[in-house]
Amino acid sequence: MHVGVHINRFDHPEGGRALAAELAAAGAAAEAAGVNRLSVMDHYFQMEFNGGAEAPMLEAYTALAYLAAHTSTVRLGALVTGVTYRHPGLLAKIATTLDVLSGGRATLGIGAAWYDREHHGLGVPYPPLAERFERLEETLRICLQMWDPDDNGPFEGRYYQLAETLCVPPPVSSPHPEIMIGGGGEKKTLRLVARYGDACNLFATSLEDVAHKLDVLRGHCDEADRDYNSIRRTITYSGAAATEENLDGFTHDIEPYAELGIDTVIISPHLGATSRWMETFAAPAVRRLTELG
Repeated sequence: MHVGVHINRFDHPEGGRALAAELAAAGAAAEAAGVNRLSVMDHYFQMEFNGGAEAPMLEAYTALAYLAAHTSTVRLGALVTGVTYRHPGLLAKIATTLDVLSGGRATLGIGAAWYDREHHGLGVPYPPLAERFERLEETLRICLQMWDPDDNGPFEGRYYQLAETLCVPPPVSSPHPEIMIGGGGEKKTLRLVARYGDACNLFATSLEDVAHKLDVLRGHCDEADRDYNSIRRTITYSGAAATEENLDGFTHDIEPYAELGIDTVIISPHLGATSRWMETFAAPAVRRLTELG
């Protein structure tokens, strides 16, 4: 079982001037710890539970590009990009650029978006939920078409029309950057995972809930004639054991998920001490979970 680290806060006691050095140190520490993937939050405004809109928030793909320059092995991506944040053609180009400059380490993490305040705050359209899911499916189709060297367009969808789906240079990853679809919606999100995703990301709400979601995903895979085992199953863990650096408690919480076939557990670091936390907790957590298989 692998460990991923998700950086979702950008507060620092010394302010914005210290963030570059801290991110670089976090990337180096993540690789030294054996962390499998490193992600950042993709939002315009910080979440309410993390201090609210007035708290610091970096633009995700700029931060990922910076991390790409300061790492060499860890997989990089947003967890997750809201489909409304960027035009699909531009998003595919951004993800491709990250993949090229990182040497094939990019993951496109994507979901239907939900934070209405940031949309209204910056004047970005925020359509109803059903439409956001329809846009999400079109976006997935556009990205896959842009990553197909034999199909340069056009794309004619209900919401998006592209005359040319050119993407040069192409991704380094083969056949394309990993697509991780975030969320546990049983009728729409998990169906999209079965049809388009290389990976899914679920919240570790409870063992029973995750087991049920995986059963639903398996059913969607059967309907789509998709090999369920070809999809990487990941969970985001927000239990206190990770922030309190309780390794035994963390292992106790996570071990049953390994038995469900979860490949990667994603955890978040302490506020303002990301690189230190990588060394004191993430590294021993990697070693401990490696033993789970």
